[in-house]
Amino acid sequence: MDPRSLTPALRVLRLCLHLLMAGLLALAALRAHTAAGVTAAVVTGAVYAAGSVLPSVRASQRAAAVWLGLLCLSWLVLLWVTPEALWIAFPLYFLQLHLLPARWSLPAVALTACAAILSYVRHGAALNPGVFIGPLLGAAVAVATVLGYQALYRESERRRRMVEELMATRAELAVAERHAGTLAERERLAREIHDTLAQGLSSIQLLLRAAERALPAGSPAAGHIDEARRAAQDNLAEARRFVRALTPPDLEHGSLAGALERLCGTTGPDGPRVRCSVSGTPVGLPTPYEVALLRIAQSALANTVRHASASRAEITLSFMGGSVTLDVVDDGKGFDPVTVRPSSGGGFGLPAMRSRAESLGGSFTVESAPGQGTAVAVSLPLPGA
Repeated sequence: MDPRSLTPALRVLRLCLHLLMAGLLALAALRAHTAAGVTAAVVTGAVYAAGSVLPSVRASQRAAAVWLGLLCLSWLVLLWVTPEALWIAFPLYFLQLHLLPARWSLPAVALTACAAILSYVRHGAALNPGVFIGPLLGAAVAVATVLGYQALYRESERRRRMVEELMATRAELAVAERHAGTLAERERLAREIHDTLAQGLSSIQLLLRAAERALPAGSPAAGHIDEARRAAQDNLAEARRFVRALTPPDLEHGSLAGALERLCGTTGPDGPRVRCSVSGTPVGLPTPYEVALLRIAQSALANTVRHASASRAEITLSFMGGSVTLDVVDDGKGFDPVTVRPSSGGGFGLPAMRSRAESLGGSFTVESAPGQGTAVAVSLPLPGA
């Protein structure tokens, strides 16, 4: 493991392991009383130090396993020379559990504990429960500590990934909210321009045309009125270009019926099957009407996908003389419209759909009951009907 990637707690644990190994090797060398024991302790310490400084041991699991094998071999030689090397088994447990895969680390710990017990017996120690309990208890403590740390580490990583996902989702929601706010502002501006400026210029043009007809032909005033009428006509065309430029992307390259048809294909493979139909004789609708009907259809279909658990849904656009009607019907689980609460999302709630319809002088109704599906209907009066 790269030292730069260690947390402060892991750096402390690593330092403690180094100090424990150094202290136990010094103790074994001092109590060996033979040159062979001191030499074996020095060699074991040199092998351990080499693993701490060699980059290949930190970077390669295979190199780490080779180094650990050499360290265990030098420890066995030291264990053969002096029984004081028994205590070095404890830091070896941690190294084996940390560097080896689980299928190898536990057998390696068991073999190390057995080697420590057999060495203690070989050097003539009296048999008693402590001879067996000490190494085995140390192995159990090491296994429990490492496994507990690994479980905590996995939980920490899971929480870190969860936090990262939440942050990413929060950023996506912020982008979506900004996009929705931009679309809503574009729709509002388009509606305001259409309902005020464009309608006013259209009225001015009609009034000027009537005044032009009332004046004698060839009079100077008629020429001025004609110029004013043409200016009003040009500004009306410019206002309509502004309205078209502010139209939502779904309506930029086609009719409302085409946008609704494309909307039917957005529910995905796991969503309900959606069919779109148009009845009556289609007529051109003002942009605010098309925007309102499209947004209401999107909202109703989104509710169907999210909450209705429906298998089928149908969107019907009907032109009936002086009005245009949009119906969105599904075969989902339904609900009680009397007890439903306003949506906290702000965009797909029933109040938002009702507000869109009523802002254009239309009506909005919801028919539903538990287990009987849902039908959403909006009717808008056509301008000039």
